[in-house]
Amino acid sequence: MGSVMANAKTRIFVVDDHPIMRDGMTLLIGAEKDLQICGSAGSMQDALKQMSTAKPDLLIVDLSLKDGLGLELIKTVKERYPTIRMLVVSAYDENLYAERALRNGASGYVNKQECEETLLLAIRTVLAGRRFVSDQILQKLVNLAIGGVETETGDPVERLSDRELEIFRLIGQGTTPAAIARQLHISPHTVDSHREKIRHKLNLENGRELMQRAMRWVLDNQQ
Repeated sequence: MGSVMANAKTRIFVVDDHPIMRDGMTLLIGAEKDLQICGSAGSMQDALKQMSTAKPDLLIVDLSLKDGLGLELIKTVKERYPTIRMLVVSAYDENLYAERALRNGASGYVNKQECEETLLLAIRTVLAGRRFVSDQILQKLVNLAIGGVETETGDPVERLSDRELEIFRLIGQGTTPAAIARQLHISPHTVDSHREKIRHKLNLENGRELMQRAMRWVLDNQQ
């Protein structure tokens, strides 16, 4: 019995909307003697359906999913399965998303441009109960902890809520309000309400300015 437990592998579940990324992580992680992939998904809903049977120790989450932003998945998993550790692996700018991900329940953030060794280090760091972020984000978090308030960056987009940021991104990608409602499983009225809140927070006059601002932001951040 003891030898069986000693040989047990850590179970990892990958959530990424790109099949090539999921396959690549499966090969990378599967090559490690103490790690194994217990499942994968391309959407938040599919991932949540598999959680109870896959029983992962670690969830690797991309922020760009078929049915919304990975931040919502992180928050939901934290509420339903508090013992599962989570690591974000994303191409999105960590300056804007890393703190949000940690606040929602993730324990680490890795940019997809990092090398395989960094990803494996991040996985083992998070599994050991520690946080994994870049030195830049670590300093930002330290400043926040010491000062009590976050230093203003000058970009009002950072003041949007997670849901508002998600809708702002979709607007910038050219997604219609009706399509946003379907993708996020919310009502068109709720989408309109969020659009108005975003417009006021960004001090924009009308829907056209909101669209232009969102599209420029998406291009600048390569989302």
